[in-house]
Amino acid sequence: MSLADWRRCWLGRRFKGGEFSPLFATPPPEEWVALDLETTSLDPSRAEIVAIGAVRIKGPRLLIGEALSLKVRPPLSLDAGSVVIHGLRHQDLAQGLPLDEALRQLLAFIGPLPLVGYHIDYDWRILQRACHALWRLPLPHRRIEVSRLYHDAVTRHLEGAHVDLRLTAICAHLGLPQRDAHDALADAITAALVFLRLYYGATPNYPKV
Repeated sequence: MSLADWRRCWLGRRFKGGEFSPLFATPPPEEWVALDLETTSLDPSRAEIVAIGAVRIKGPRLLIGEALSLKVRPPLSLDAGSVVIHGLRHQDLAQGLPLDEALRQLLAFIGPLPLVGYHIDYDWRILQRACHALWRLPLPHRRIEVSRLYHDAVTRHLEGAHVDLRLTAICAHLGLPQRDAHDALADAITAALVFLRLYYGATPNYPKV
């Protein structure tokens, strides 16, 4: 048993046979879920979730038909400052799901698969905090940061180069379509496209100027 498998079993020992036991199974190879959250704050220690976007990746294919897009009922912390970022007002979220229901749907969608994203550790910390508060549930998922993949791909060929890690710059350099920013599903799809280009495509040749 690998260290990752041992940790997964150890974390899931209290949830064996229950609703969340699939999270702790051994993930199949070459499958991932790209994830993005829209939240009320840029501080992961207090941010609350208002929208969720996720899409499956299987081998070199993006499974758009298996995407998840959810809105969450507005939390008390939703204010004008956060609305400016993602554009979701109280009235836009009035028909959203209760947080626990939205997270149950998300966790069932993810299962044990590794998570791909842009600033994925930020999203994961918020998701982890919410799951712990609701169910004392630890999340065992491996996380893959697409900006790190891009940075490493560039600097392998141009050591010491300045690398623009803005998502718009990454997409422009890789020749990927630009999607609406701060839409959870659109951002998840964009991260998935970056991942697929870097994981299965040619290594980018970063411009020298």
